[in-house]
Amino acid sequence: MCGIVGYVGKREALPILMAGLRSLEYRGYDSAGLAFHEGCALKVVRAAGRIDRLAESLDERRWSGVNAGIAHTRWATHGQPSEANAHPHVDCTGEIAVVHNGIIENYSELKRWLENSGHQFKSETDTEVLAHLVEEYYEGDALSAVRSALTHLRGTYGLAVMTAGAPNEIIVARLGSPLVIGIGDGETLIASDPSALVASTRNVIYLDDGEIARIKGTEVSVQTLASVPVAKKTEVVPWSVADVQKGGFPHFMLKEIFEQPETVRAALRGRLTPEGGVNLGVFHEAHGTFKEMRKIQIVGCGSAYYAGLVGAQYIERLAKIPAAVDLASEFRYRDPVMNTRGAVLAVSQSGETADTLAALRMAKAAGIRTLGIVNAVGSSIAREVDAGIHNHAGPEIGVASTKAFVSQLTVFLLFALALGQERGLEPEKVKEIVADLERLPGLIEEVLKLRPLIGEIAETLKDARDVIYLGRTLNYPIALEAALKLKEVTYIHAEGFAAGELKHGPIALLDKGFPVVALAPVDGLFEKMKSNLEEVRARGARAIVFTTKGGAAELGHAADVIVEIPAVHPLVQPILSVIPMQILAYETAVRKGLDVDKPRNLAKSVTVE
Repeated sequence: MCGIVGYVGKREALPILMAGLRSLEYRGYDSAGLAFHEGCALKVVRAAGRIDRLAESLDERRWSGVNAGIAHTRWATHGQPSEANAHPHVDCTGEIAVVHNGIIENYSELKRWLENSGHQFKSETDTEVLAHLVEEYYEGDALSAVRSALTHLRGTYGLAVMTAGAPNEIIVARLGSPLVIGIGDGETLIASDPSALVASTRNVIYLDDGEIARIKGTEVSVQTLASVPVAKKTEVVPWSVADVQKGGFPHFMLKEIFEQPETVRAALRGRLTPEGGVNLGVFHEAHGTFKEMRKIQIVGCGSAYYAGLVGAQYIERLAKIPAAVDLASEFRYRDPVMNTRGAVLAVSQSGETADTLAALRMAKAAGIRTLGIVNAVGSSIAREVDAGIHNHAGPEIGVASTKAFVSQLTVFLLFALALGQERGLEPEKVKEIVADLERLPGLIEEVLKLRPLIGEIAETLKDARDVIYLGRTLNYPIALEAALKLKEVTYIHAEGFAAGELKHGPIALLDKGFPVVALAPVDGLFEKMKSNLEEVRARGARAIVFTTKGGAAELGHAADVIVEIPAVHPLVQPILSVIPMQILAYETAVRKGLDVDKPRNLAKSVTVE
């Protein structure tokens, strides 16, 4: 969601801070600001709206010789988007500046206490409480003051603090909201996401929850809130600045759609055996306990949840282990019964999704084994699970997930195959599926060539008010994901339904010209799907059908528009079927003239509830 950037070093700080903010635009924001030293005082510049407005207010040329600063993009939680509510926030003296990601749950009571002590507030935000709390304890040592202030907080934070009295010092801390420190050549950077650092350095230190650090020039000292020193390991970000650039594509979303052949190759790399089997390191990490596994509980949010719906079917079909899927936000509060001989599997692209992380921690507290499917190596979920599988999808910048979702499906299928191997799945069945997984990158390339045809369909959808997507079994979650993609980037109301449920209510919505997009591969349920489509056509609705080779001839008059994609093993088909759904959402949004990479009200990584 919100983004943090900071810099201390020998270069001009403002261009680095602004570039860092721009690299974090994809996370979602509605205002931006920065703080730096102006002589012996702090200068704060803020603006509502896009970073371009901040740049206009800043006029970097006026502020040469600035070598340290902190910056922030805000996504409103407390208080509307405005310059007054933008970060950084300062104390009464103007000598302490704070940027903060997360939510301070007890800010109201803290604000009352501080106001009664004489502090004057200028914003509606919870973050401003932090600036005044630090002021309460500040006696020349920012680290000590921040540490004392944090003892009063309930909630989550990733924060950075600068003071007028220490021009080359930044204090950072985290609890439930990511923060990473970049170690450069004669300089130190901070960010809430490594993508803001890779233009300067790939060497990073990931702060863990409950840690606080003092950055003074090139010196970085980390300790717990109880003042216990912590030795941190420097890690290397596994991608470069080229990975977070558009590479000639008009939008990140389109670039990431076209990266998916390589996404699948990366997910498979090193995980397939010469004999046609699957070899996952997670089974070595988990000490061979999968044979006795009684249940797998999958938790995720948004697209990760839909990937889990497919993954649960993979696990049950191939490993014969009961698998259930929960929205992480619901799992936390429904008092779930967790099997101590089972596992909770958390799925998250960022590895920082607040509800998913909280569900994971709840499982760990109950003594349940935890697993993860995560794309961000140094993320909280990746670091806290007992064993995990990395997606290797690389950074995903577009807010609407595409390649991360495809990598999650691929990893789920690999996991289910490996689990099945452990539990006696016939090698020939494994070999058959693996063979089609190896073909998958090339087949995705074939589907990408259908973009012009799908663009023509998008032209007919761009003025629609509502769209229904239909699918069955493994393709039902793909229908849900397809509807989500259309909602996210086009703002058209879209819903996904299991096709067999059409007559149990949704059919009442259908009238002349109502667009219905159906996923109807030629499989064991093809005839049933065809019957559903006949029901759609009988109501005058418009049936747009994506089928597999040979399906068009069989559908006959059951469809208005038919697109054929290659056929693969039924368990691999959903991974291929989602590709045209992504293209359809993208092309529709482009034809509506919308900002595809920055959908309104959305954030890439949801790190608050």
